[in-house]
Amino acid sequence: MKISILSLFPELYETWINHSIISNAIKNNQVTIEIINFRLYTNDKHKKVDDYQYGGGAGMVLMIEPIVSAIRAIRTPNSYVILTTPKGQVFNQELANEFVSKYDHIIIIAGHYEGFDERINYYVDVQYSIGDFVLTGGELPSMVISDAVIRLLDGVISSSSLESESFNNYLLDYPVYTRPVVFEGHQVPDVLLSGHHKNIADFRKQQQEMITKKNRPDLYQKYLNSKK
Repeated sequence: MKISILSLFPELYETWINHSIISNAIKNNQVTIEIINFRLYTNDKHKKVDDYQYGGGAGMVLMIEPIVSAIRAIRTPNSYVILTTPKGQVFNQELANEFVSKYDHIIIIAGHYEGFDERINYYVDVQYSIGDFVLTGGELPSMVISDAVIRLLDGVISSSSLESESFNNYLLDYPVYTRPVVFEGHQVPDVLLSGHHKNIADFRKQQQEMITKKNRPDLYQKYLNSKK
């Protein structure tokens, strides 16, 4: 898979790309990541990429011309273009799985300032948000979306780890423990020390259901519906 991110601040991605699982995925040719500064695509002699809003209002708006020029320079017939914006639908694990199965090239546009000229929507496929809050820019959302997709690529993370994670089958992950057995009076549940695999599996499933019902009743309802 190839992921292209359009951003005014490419340097913000350096640590993310050069460490841990993402770095290994790049080295193993499981993913190609390119960070493109769309300021390079402006025709303005001063490299200006934002301007005042028509109709007045606070904040500067990203101009459409350099972003569309950048998209056209890298887009192929198989590309899927994503705009990161608080106005988009919320990105989730189900969508991450869909990306892996359907797309070979994802282009993610990371905005800044007051947002995009609304006409950008004629040139993208979808808008995504990562939650009901506002950030200073689209760099973090673009990394979040990319990270969620990359870790699902074949061989990046062991399949057994992926199967037990939160959101699989609409359930959050079960609690995990390691040594010591007792810490300041808090003990690891006895069942996890028993060596009885079925009892352990049943305990973990019960914990998943309990945690999901408490913290994410919306997901728990989806889980119940999926069992009908």
